Amino acid sequence: MPTSSSSADGGSRRPARRELLEGPIALTLLRKSLPVVGGMVAMMSFNLVDTWFIAQLGAEPLAAVSFTFPVVFAVISLAIGLGIGTSAVVAKRLGQGEEVIVRRRATDAALFGLVVGLLLSALGLATLDPLFRLLGADAALLPHIRDYMGIWYLGASSVIVPRVLNSVLRAQGNTLIPGLMMALAALLNGLLDWLLIFGTGPFPALGVRGAALATVLSWSAMGAALFWQRELRDCLDVRGLTLVGLLASWCELARIAVPAAITSVFTPLALAMVTRIVAGHGHQAVAGYGVGTRIEAIAQIGVLALSMTLPPLVSQNIGAGQHERVRRAIFGCFLFVLGWQLAIWLLLQGLAPWLVAGYAEGDAMSDVLRAFLWWVPLGLGAQGVVILGVSSLNALHEPARAMRLSMIRLFALSVPLAWLGGRLGGAEGIFIGLFLANLAVGLVAWHTLRRRLEARRHAQGEPTPI
Repeated sequence: MPTSSSSADGGSRRPARRELLEGPIALTLLRKSLPVVGGMVAMMSFNLVDTWFIAQLGAEPLAAVSFTFPVVFAVISLAIGLGIGTSAVVAKRLGQGEEVIVRRRATDAALFGLVVGLLLSALGLATLDPLFRLLGADAALLPHIRDYMGIWYLGASSVIVPRVLNSVLRAQGNTLIPGLMMALAALLNGLLDWLLIFGTGPFPALGVRGAALATVLSWSAMGAALFWQRELRDCLDVRGLTLVGLLASWCELARIAVPAAITSVFTPLALAMVTRIVAGHGHQAVAGYGVGTRIEAIAQIGVLALSMTLPPLVSQNIGAGQHERVRRAIFGCFLFVLGWQLAIWLLLQGLAPWLVAGYAEGDAMSDVLRAFLWWVPLGLGAQGVVILGVSSLNALHEPARAMRLSMIRLFALSVPLAWLGGRLGGAEGIFIGLFLANLAVGLVAWHTLRRRLEARRHAQGEPTPI
């Protein structure tokens, strides 16, 4: 039975929740995904703007900051995992109508993000020099790395907590505010980069320290702006905080967040392994592959956005016991991404002559890029099924299965088949191997989700749909 306070604040959340539980599935997911696409484009520009400004400082600062990318990505992966756990837990509780527990879990998730950020700050500063020496940074680069990471580590909480808060909003069906906040953070970061890296007016020129400070300040401003959102404030309440309740919340969150964070780290690790395989075929192959992967990232924006908006719908409807609606949403999305990515592949074939002419230097690189554009995007529909399958399993509170599915795609199929393809067919053979890996694991993902949803229906005593 909701308390009076939950009844009072429920009005701000009920329209969005009714939409996830009762609205037309396709139209609801479209409306929720469009702001996410905008936010993702903004975040891509965030990194590009940082890199461009730092490049103006010279080769050494740029190389030094490049050494920080694996560490920064590891922290962001942890934040992504915590966000996935938060969204899954909060959305399922919302579907069950447990308003009081929703506030408890949302509040405890934000506190967890703050604590994790503070611990990472302390650990990162204590191990800064040994870690980056281990990564291969030499004495010439370490001063620049200290300047950058010394500030970035101090702001680790400001990088993590806003992602958690955004996940609370997405769990309620609100994707507009997170999308706007990400766009505003990206704009603020670009402005602060210009002011703090080079200095202008009253602002001193801080070099790479200015780039790190711009990142921390823009994410901090985003977190502060989120706290002003009434819908989010209604979900946060520290008055009922107890140690026992806090630990219970953290255990529930960690059960999904930890595997999700590990899964996030798998992708760049596998990408590095495939890059090493490509490197065995020469610099032109690496250059063509590098251009191809950037085009691939843009081609997948729609699927990645859907992977952030489908899970709240799945979790809320599972919490409400609407298993048939969950089945229709997941498999409807599977069919959509297969058709959507086929259309993207056809578009890329039409654009391929211009893309190759614009980016490739020499016949060798042109051949590699053309082969990439033919084979790899052809498998992105099946890969989209896997990505949505993983996000759906997390939303169903089955993170171990989600992690296993990612491991199968990356390490049991993609890397071995890329290696075998390279041995048999050169650079084009690598891309054929990646296509076959996506095709195979797409079938595995489809079968896995069908089997898990059928098992849940049987457990509820519901008939299997014809």
